[in-house]
Amino acid sequence: MNKNQHIPQGYKSSSLGIIPEDWEVKRLGEIAEITSGTTPLRANRSYYDGGTIPWVKTTDLNNKELFDTEEYVSEIAVSKTSLKLLPKGTVLVAMYGGFNQIGRTSILGIEATINQALSALICNDNVLNFYVLAWLNGRVDDWKNLAASSRKDPNITGKDVERFHILVPKKEEQQRIVSVLSLWDTAISKQTALIEKLTLRKKGLMQQLLTGKKRLKGFEGEWKEVKLGEIFDERNETNRGDLPLLSITGDRGVIYQSESDKRDTSNDDKSKYKRICPNDIGYNTMRMWQGRSALSELEGIVSPAYTIVTPKETVDVRFMAMLIQQPKIVYAFWTHSQGLVSDTLNCKYPDFCQVKVTIPSKKEQTAIAELFYKIDKGIELAKQKLTSLQEQKKGLMQVLLTGKKRIK
Repeated sequence: MNKNQHIPQGYKSSSLGIIPEDWEVKRLGEIAEITSGTTPLRANRSYYDGGTIPWVKTTDLNNKELFDTEEYVSEIAVSKTSLKLLPKGTVLVAMYGGFNQIGRTSILGIEATINQALSALICNDNVLNFYVLAWLNGRVDDWKNLAASSRKDPNITGKDVERFHILVPKKEEQQRIVSVLSLWDTAISKQTALIEKLTLRKKGLMQQLLTGKKRLKGFEGEWKEVKLGEIFDERNETNRGDLPLLSITGDRGVIYQSESDKRDTSNDDKSKYKRICPNDIGYNTMRMWQGRSALSELEGIVSPAYTIVTPKETVDVRFMAMLIQQPKIVYAFWTHSQGLVSDTLNCKYPDFCQVKVTIPSKKEQTAIAELFYKIDKGIELAKQKLTSLQEQKKGLMQVLLTGKKRIK
């Protein structure tokens, strides 16, 4: 800390910066009993078969209260191994299990056992377990930095957990902090549930409207069966190094590679990369049987591993982009793919052309596409609100858990 830094009245200097005078810097080992778990021998089925005791792994952690687990162990496992039955209210933190798992947390809403990748904190009477949970959630980057900088294989140890610092105000202030943050947790949970509800509603409507089981008002008449080769041409343009590199993602559609979370592994020589234009559909030639396709709103180039198709005037490409991702059609891509095993299956344009779909008039296609456009806008707005709530909570944590802002 800068020696000339001004320390406001009622505050003091500490190893964690300037903090309120009545707050203390403690190690987790000073405010909690810390233990770990184990993985009972998988070969001994008596440890698992008929098990009723929750057994927590890193993938179960949800950064909040935990009420269920993917796997259970038996009473025999608890009595014959080093597993401990931990009480409700125990705070858990992941020490390893993959870099993205490190620092993930939960607080037990049930009695449970844990595996060896987790540390369990049974808090003493000087701290509230939900306050400790909030502190750990606010310091995830610290855990990751510690893991990345200390070892070739990123992880943290039980000793790291014991030595990890925490700011401890009086319990009354801990409770006030927890109460404020819980308001945001409630709002975040409600918004998350709303997004799930909207997404499920969209999925249900797609199953009905994209198959003709349900029709929009004003539309009637038979749908017709066509082969995709009748309504799509292939775009196979290369040598367009002047165009930006794009990435076709499963959840974000077609985006600029610079905006992708994945590292750029493209070749320096992009002469064979394929041009994709707005209203084209790009799909992974070897993963079309898994539904790996997306409608593009951008112009650029993509890896030769993709096939690019462009619609004819007789169809609404937005409707078709949704239709070809439906399970029945995805299965059809699988049956038309060439290869002996899944890792070698590929659906090139001639194979794509043979897949049959049943479609309404272009006017009805467009009406359906417009409806889902509005639904997607509603979901996007709901997600933006969720992000805003999460950022608000993050900001609150930064000031409340450091004492920069006090709650009277």
